[in-house]
Amino acid sequence: MAIPLKLLTYFATQIVSLPPFNLSNMRPLQMVDTATQYQKIKKEVDAAVISVMESAQFIGGKVVNDFANNLAAYNGSRHVIPCANGTDALQIAMMALDLKAGDEVITPSFTYIATVEVAALLGIKPIFVEVDKHTFCIDPEAIEKAITPKTKAIVPVHLYGHAAEMETIMSIAKKHNLFVIEDNAQGIGNVYTFSDGTQKKTGSIGHIGCTSFYPSKNLGAFGDGGAIFTDDDALALKLRMIASHGQQKRYYHDIVGCNSRLDAIQAAILDIKLRHLDEYIDARRAAADFYDQAFAGNNKIEVPFRANNNLHVFHQYTLILHDVNRDELSEYLAGKGIPSMIYYPVPAHRQKMFDHLGGSDFNLPVTDWLTERVISLPIHTELDHEQQQYIVDHVLSFVNKASL
Repeated sequence: MAIPLKLLTYFATQIVSLPPFNLSNMRPLQMVDTATQYQKIKKEVDAAVISVMESAQFIGGKVVNDFANNLAAYNGSRHVIPCANGTDALQIAMMALDLKAGDEVITPSFTYIATVEVAALLGIKPIFVEVDKHTFCIDPEAIEKAITPKTKAIVPVHLYGHAAEMETIMSIAKKHNLFVIEDNAQGIGNVYTFSDGTQKKTGSIGHIGCTSFYPSKNLGAFGDGGAIFTDDDALALKLRMIASHGQQKRYYHDIVGCNSRLDAIQAAILDIKLRHLDEYIDARRAAADFYDQAFAGNNKIEVPFRANNNLHVFHQYTLILHDVNRDELSEYLAGKGIPSMIYYPVPAHRQKMFDHLGGSDFNLPVTDWLTERVISLPIHTELDHEQQQYIVDHVLSFVNKASL
């Protein structure tokens, strides 16, 4: 029996008006869920912020000093110098080491632009070298080959939360009398194990360590912020002076500096979050374990490498895709409400800002290969299994269909 047209029209309008089909009341997916994280520490954070407001001491003071001391103790560093952001931390570090225009610093090209931008701002020439295909971090063999009489420093980046091979890098630096500035913006909390069993946190291994407290970082502020680490007393004094207009005594400016300060409200928030940092790292590592197991055995998906000598803190969970159209996958996931990111689609040596240095002439095939294949999935402290299973199911659905 034929269904009357009016009835068909009715059913059609009812179907169109239904909300999108969803198996559950799953929370919306985000690359980083700082709002839910805040709700879990709301009482602590609110009390700390109100305390600063009531004190009316917004710049410097006890709250900032307490945070610096607590962070130094956590990281195993003698000194922590708070500053305005991670980019400033890198610039102040290079200034404190007296790096001058015409000097060279060796750095990976596969990194966020701040790592190399600060060198260019100071007239220092970044020498881009290759990264390890598995760790995404600077290749020590490439460092050795790039050293010239003008080389003054090495800037390893602990990318995505995996540590660079610091024991070898420090050995190279000692051999050639070079400084090492660790870019630890994505690696805070990573524990690196040396061949003799000694363990140190990243950021405390080089001559200077730098980090960022951008809100999405593993230790993130509710605004911006950064910090500089060192064990050298004289260097610490110089770093503090540079960050405060080159002064040790107020209104007496001995060296050229800048104005880079972490405000007390951010310090108070960070001090609370520092108490939870290890549990945040554990949550990220558990989320990474879930992904690893779900993607195990799929030859189209290469999960992040984890070296035995360091504790990957998974600032990002970054896959390498093989024979999969990354842009189409990203678009497909977006259609399912799943965010993804590409860190970083254009390596530093191919950025227009370095055309004058002949940046595009650098031969970095591994870097170029990675930038065409990496994709990062949501990873943060608040991911639950339901959310991750939803992500995994759709990634595998796309990849497996693409393989047919």
